[in-house]
Amino acid sequence: MRTLLIEDDPVLGAAVRDHLALNGNSVDWLRRIDEARSALATVAYELVLLDLGLPDGSGLALLRELRAARNPVPVIIATAQDQIAVRIEGLNAGADDYLVKPFDLSEMSARISAVARRYTGDPNPAQDVGPVSIDLARKRVMVEGQDAGLTAREWAVLERLVRHRGAVVTKSEIEDSLYEFGAEIESNAVEVYISRLRKKLGKDFVSTIRGLGYKVEG
Repeated sequence: MRTLLIEDDPVLGAAVRDHLALNGNSVDWLRRIDEARSALATVAYELVLLDLGLPDGSGLALLRELRAARNPVPVIIATAQDQIAVRIEGLNAGADDYLVKPFDLSEMSARISAVARRYTGDPNPAQDVGPVSIDLARKRVMVEGQDAGLTAREWAVLERLVRHRGAVVTKSEIEDSLYEFGAEIESNAVEVYISRLRKKLGKDFVSTIRGLGYKVEG
């Protein structure tokens, strides 16, 4: 999942980034509102983790900008401000969830999965595609009862395809799931990971829609 982390605390930011990356997410970590605003204008993020107290202003202002522009990206506020009034203000401004620092990283992952399921319209984190069983919440893939042994980046590609199951996912959308902002992208990276998924999950698991992209059948 391509995630934008907006957090100015270096220790917490590094911990969140590393935790999400280990779980197969592509994370862009920025520390200022102006940087985040530029990134949001150029990248189609699937989730934003937003601190409120940032060096160049309030995260709430950025959230209101997003919603005024009808940007539907899911936003989870993560802040030390635990007053009920602040929580209500954040949710009314368009946040999808609210985490109070310090928070457990496993709880954060569970909340991210829950928000993602709501946005895809599927409340069930477990899905079967033929002999392949996929648990989006636990990030686990089984083939006929055996662990598929996916790498973090293989999982990132699979998750993007499964969350849009039945729809065509373009090569550029898959690249967004693979790489952090500013990272170099190999020209054949998507084809390589699609090939690896077919070897591990079955040659017919992912369909190529020529000239458009890839699809996991609904």
